[in-house]
Amino acid sequence: MLLSVAVLAAIPAGALLAQSAPGGAPFTVVETGKGYDHLQDAINSLGEGDGTIRIAPGTWHDCGVQPHGNVTYVAAVPGQAIFDGKVCEEKAALVMRGQSMRVEGLVFQNMRAFDANGAGIRLERGDLTVREAWFRDSEQGILSANFPAGHVVIEQSTFTRLGRCDRGLSCAHSLYFGDEASVVIRRSRFEQGTGGHYVKSHAGRIEVTDSSFDDSRGHTTNYMIDLSIGATGLISGNWFVQGRDKENYSTFIANAAEGHEHSADGLTITGNTARLVPGLSRPTVFVADWSGDRITVGNNALDPGIARFERR
Repeated sequence: MLLSVAVLAAIPAGALLAQSAPGGAPFTVVETGKGYDHLQDAINSLGEGDGTIRIAPGTWHDCGVQPHGNVTYVAAVPGQAIFDGKVCEEKAALVMRGQSMRVEGLVFQNMRAFDANGAGIRLERGDLTVREAWFRDSEQGILSANFPAGHVVIEQSTFTRLGRCDRGLSCAHSLYFGDEASVVIRRSRFEQGTGGHYVKSHAGRIEVTDSSFDDSRGHTTNYMIDLSIGATGLISGNWFVQGRDKENYSTFIANAAEGHEHSADGLTITGNTARLVPGLSRPTVFVADWSGDRITVGNNALDPGIARFERR
């Protein structure tokens, strides 16, 4: 599992620092073969239709807004197409309002915005699938609005040095989803958070499986998974390590801490491993629940000092 989610981290630094692809346009619409110097021009060429935009290797200070259709954004070479520091509408490198959006093999880094919510992806409507992407050194990785019909799938992706809780503003998080129908996270890695939660979700259904949450080098972080207003679903096969530098170390997984808008009946948390960093001893809880719903906390391998479950 760790090998599969860490593929991007193993890419040679020289490849990641390449500034441009030799020859050709950076953004190509696959269906027409036409290249564009700016991402927005490639998106606009699709009109209200569907298409695939291939991004060449290089570091691109560019961004785009997708208003329509079903669009795939794919790296020509996974891990070597990098969006660096440019956000559209003071939101994100990719702002998505179409029917569906698919992102494959891209890297997003150094995203900042005036409201301290700069993200690699801002999802405002539609469905989102992300595969083999890397989000790093930004205020947030992915941020979504409320879209109760939307479905999100994240697979084999890495989230590094994301989040913040400073400047008197609302916190930002590695991942923050509004009221979506479902959020699925598989075989992904979260590490070195810089504030907020690693996964914060208002979705009615959640699935987090076969992923790792390495907080050993985190800074002023909070929960690993925060199901803010309740959720059902499955959290299984994950590996959690809680670090020393926490704003809130009282639990690894929180359910309905901010309200009880979704039922958590049937939420199952089993087959996970949770540890404290070596040499750390303090009381904490693996799962804390504010909903009072019928939650199953099954067999999980927990360090001494980590309580299994607590009603709050």
